[in-house]
Amino acid sequence: MRDVETRKEKLLQQYDRKMRPKAKLEGNIRWYSPMDEPFQIAGFAWFAQERKYRRLPTLPPGAVPEAVEHLANHTAGGQIRFQTDSTSISIRVKLTGKADMAHMPATGQCGVDCYVDSPDTIIPRKYGNTTIYDHTQTEYECAFFSNWTATMRNVCLSLPLYQGVEEISIGLDENATLLAAPSYVSDKKVIVYGTSITQGGCASRPGMMYTNILSRRIPLEFLNLGFSGNGKGEPEVAEIIAQIDNPACLVVDYEGNCVSTELFRQTLPEFIKIYREAHPLTPILIVSRIPYAREQLTPHLNEMRMERMQFEKELVKERREQGDLNIYFFEGSKSLGDDDFFESTVDGSHPTDLGFLRMANALEPVLKTLVL
Repeated sequence: MRDVETRKEKLLQQYDRKMRPKAKLEGNIRWYSPMDEPFQIAGFAWFAQERKYRRLPTLPPGAVPEAVEHLANHTAGGQIRFQTDSTSISIRVKLTGKADMAHMPATGQCGVDCYVDSPDTIIPRKYGNTTIYDHTQTEYECAFFSNWTATMRNVCLSLPLYQGVEEISIGLDENATLLAAPSYVSDKKVIVYGTSITQGGCASRPGMMYTNILSRRIPLEFLNLGFSGNGKGEPEVAEIIAQIDNPACLVVDYEGNCVSTELFRQTLPEFIKIYREAHPLTPILIVSRIPYAREQLTPHLNEMRMERMQFEKELVKERREQGDLNIYFFEGSKSLGDDDFFESTVDGSHPTDLGFLRMANALEPVLKTLVL
């Protein structure tokens, strides 16, 4: 108990109320912009330059598909990190649109969820709460918790998966201490490029997207570049991803978005080539897609998946034989479990929270080997 008190005393010694970031006082709550220090915004590679909650640069070097340009505004994988002893935490969110995906709950599309933990943990792993609001509105205010003990906590807020965010405010007690979150183990970033499944469809809340689950287990910043229906391995997108500094690993999982195996055969080698020219030694993990639940009833789906998986294996083998020893293949067939994998999806393809948890469990040991 004394160790906990000592840590708290040290944190408070570092805190100077005169250096508190600008905030608007309403009643006994101060409303802060998380764009100001000591808040940390994670999950947006270009945030430091553009100050926008956006997953790709506003002015990319080349043309990108219109749909990708739109989906880049969705804040999947975005996180707000800080520490506070506030007895309450609230949030105000101004969205760019309304929840409109019928097969996905509004809490996942437009909601924010909250994880908390002790100050000596790098990434909070204890689920706190999720915003509950009128999903027909584009602005809302919600309290994650109130009347808690005034204990220093490490906090991480996960941003909406399928909606853009114009503005966010964080509400804390008037006299609460506010400190920076603990640093990651390095400034390297895990980049995950892929499909709607990568983007988080159909998680019930942001924290259950598999890259967010992994971010609570691996103490590095994760960049989610899943583009629903539109992550197709375009060379223009590969060029943009290759601009991201300090990559710990690139995970490539866009097979499910290719309308034909021939298109996949054309795009994947070029995608890897472009990225490898910029990052000769960065680990690249090629992931084959999870099964369709209806493969037993529709055999051609299984045949197509097997064909693409074999191509991925052969491509990785070929590159390794040519001297690229930092490229790897991960078979996604068992990521959802064995006989009951179909219980892990919403529609036979997109995972439920259970499915995402199983995917994270499968990928975790492999990624830890590559990045830690």
